[in-house]
Amino acid sequence: MYATNQISGARMLRERLKNPEIIVAPGAYDCLSARLIEQCGFEAAFMTGYGAAASILGEPDYGLMTMNEMANVCANMNAFLNIPLIGDIDTGYGNPLNVYRTVKEFERAGMAAVHLEDQVFPKRCGHMENKAVISMEEHVEKIHAAVEAREEMLIIARTDSRATHGLDEAIRRLEAYRDAGADIVYADALRSDEELKAVGSIPNVYKFTNQTENGKTPPRTAKQLEEMGFNIVIFPCGTVFTAAKAMQKMLKQLKAEGTSEGCVGQMTTFNEFTGIVGLPELQKREAKFRTYEFRQPAGTT
Repeated sequence: MYATNQISGARMLRERLKNPEIIVAPGAYDCLSARLIEQCGFEAAFMTGYGAAASILGEPDYGLMTMNEMANVCANMNAFLNIPLIGDIDTGYGNPLNVYRTVKEFERAGMAAVHLEDQVFPKRCGHMENKAVISMEEHVEKIHAAVEAREEMLIIARTDSRATHGLDEAIRRLEAYRDAGADIVYADALRSDEELKAVGSIPNVYKFTNQTENGKTPPRTAKQLEEMGFNIVIFPCGTVFTAAKAMQKMLKQLKAEGTSEGCVGQMTTFNEFTGIVGLPELQKREAKFRTYEFRQPAGTT
């Protein structure tokens, strides 16, 4: 129920990045999905703003989540995770001073790394249309603020300028963000193997990429992306897309037939689910303490 690993996620991630094998981080949109990612043996998880907006607000990833809402999601996940959690801090929620505070809050929430993007605020999902970006110089100052604010947490500099200014500008920006102190660089929504290889070839910095199913970037395996030069790949939306499809199917059948019996084979059992969320561990902890039942005082109703 509670994480016991005393090594910070940031230190774990820094150490793991020394190994050239790519890190695969599926998207966690809530605590249940984060638990499943760790239980399935992944080395890291990615707190997806796209999924969190859908889960918490029932809204698209369109700059509607606040800094505190996002940090709370991260803190709740890190309360029990024993693997590094990478997170999404959008545009940093303002100017360099806002970025400074945002980084402090997310580090306090236990994050191993966060990515900070150069979109105009309010941002939108990188695979949506009609994005806009701030100047490279303005984002460099945000990177400076993020690097100054962090203690151990890694800073991932993201650009969305491929969509607005083309690949050459995206690479120019990532090199500037690297030089400003970012530990990792990330160009979102790249559109071909050639573009992936170009970003993967940027020297003297770790590279990060995104595999959003049915998004703008062509689907590639983790091994293929590793060979293109990437160190971390996230699959941010697979969990929330899968959950939405499965729930939709079950609910349609329940509505049509008045029973969920036909979908039981696609569900966990009651006992399987309580195992996933840690009931056995909780019961062992409970057994160590003497508990008292509430007794109503005599003469009261």
